[in-house]
Amino acid sequence: MEPIPMIKDKRSFVSTRNACKLCSPLGASVALKGIEGCVPVIHGSQGCATYIRRYMISHYKEPVDIASSNFSEETTIFGGVQNLKIALKNVINQYRPQAIGIATTCLSETIGEDVNLLLHQIKSELHEASWPALFSVSTPSYQGTHMDGFHATVFEVLKHFTLKMDKLDKINLFPGFVSPADIRHLKEICSDFGLDATVLPDYSTALDNPVWNHYHRIPQGGTPLNEVKTCGGAYASLELGAFCEVRQGGKSDGETVSPAMWLEKEHDVQRFASILPIGVNSCDAFFDKLQKLSGKALPEKYEDERGRLLDAYADGHKYVFGKKAVVYGEEDFVLGLCSFLDEIGIQVVVAASGANTGKLQQKIKEHCPVHADTIKVMSDADFEVINEISHDLKPDIIIGNSKGYYIARNLDIPMVRVGFPIHDRLGGQRILHLGYRGTQNLFDTIANALIDYKQSHSPIGYKYM
Repeated sequence: MEPIPMIKDKRSFVSTRNACKLCSPLGASVALKGIEGCVPVIHGSQGCATYIRRYMISHYKEPVDIASSNFSEETTIFGGVQNLKIALKNVINQYRPQAIGIATTCLSETIGEDVNLLLHQIKSELHEASWPALFSVSTPSYQGTHMDGFHATVFEVLKHFTLKMDKLDKINLFPGFVSPADIRHLKEICSDFGLDATVLPDYSTALDNPVWNHYHRIPQGGTPLNEVKTCGGAYASLELGAFCEVRQGGKSDGETVSPAMWLEKEHDVQRFASILPIGVNSCDAFFDKLQKLSGKALPEKYEDERGRLLDAYADGHKYVFGKKAVVYGEEDFVLGLCSFLDEIGIQVVVAASGANTGKLQQKIKEHCPVHADTIKVMSDADFEVINEISHDLKPDIIIGNSKGYYIARNLDIPMVRVGFPIHDRLGGQRILHLGYRGTQNLFDTIANALIDYKQSHSPIGYKYM
């Protein structure tokens, strides 16, 4: 097949009908839930906080409290300092948090709210016996996706709390926007390599709790602020993802920098980067970095997991090879999945993301050597356009979050639910995507979805493969 360029928007309309992305404050809220004792406050309308709570509760199946400064028409005209003051006072009195992270919305950004100045004013007017740590992050949704909000929040937390200090025997791990199960697995891997790792953010417990004996207003878990303060003393940072950079100062034409890049520049912390380790090739590169960081050989259990995964590739090859897939979601997730599918012989016909960094197609070319030239890469994607293109390309399977289910239903093809959000199945927070173990889970799930489809559409109804 001839190479297919990135799809250009040639539609006769300009409106977005069903965007393949979520809002920036939502991503900020997920990251803030990964900070110990932190309560997110959305500086904007009540509807923004309600939308975020609804999405997070539906996916994680956990209680999620998101406070709001509750803008009204009057607030929009005269400013939100009084509303923010009331919100902070209520949160402090009811939750006694260690920290409060304030994320802005389209509304507060549009009227030009300077939240840092407002916080200074509020602290001078309110005389709390003990103020929690207060910080803000700029997350207008008209300027990006939930991933922009997520990464901006991680970056802001680092800048706000990290201290200058001598080098410590520890590393920083920035996992990106992955599942709680993925974060738990990454922590297990670091422990097996003997690495003392500060994981930022760490919502592996806060957004996937065990049963409580009594209710906790703030769920347990999260990265302790005292650990964040020592990130500048680490000897290395390991950053997962190729799209972690945020713009300095919030300017559209400003310099871009990722959390690990900032630590390397400001605190001389060596940066190691990897795409999400999904698939044998990406996992090999990831574990190689861990061996260099730790000075230790690959633990035997991961050698065994790798071997079992390769054996599964051979066992399931005839069921997956040559199949066509549509993949969508966050850019890092799409890149990791495309790299994995490329190595098992599945041809990705559409790789779509609601983000628009301009780097997705080039990264796919780097990591998908077999099918890169025939993948339709869609940035700033709309599910309705994905739906239209998918009808023409006739894929065998769709891989992504619940928002694209109707496309699979219209095409009558199987769907594998991964990533965020998963609203129509249980266990979205427990899906393991990363490492040899996570790749094994994905391979078995994809292969079995294809086998189930063939079996259920067979006129015979056979019982053996």
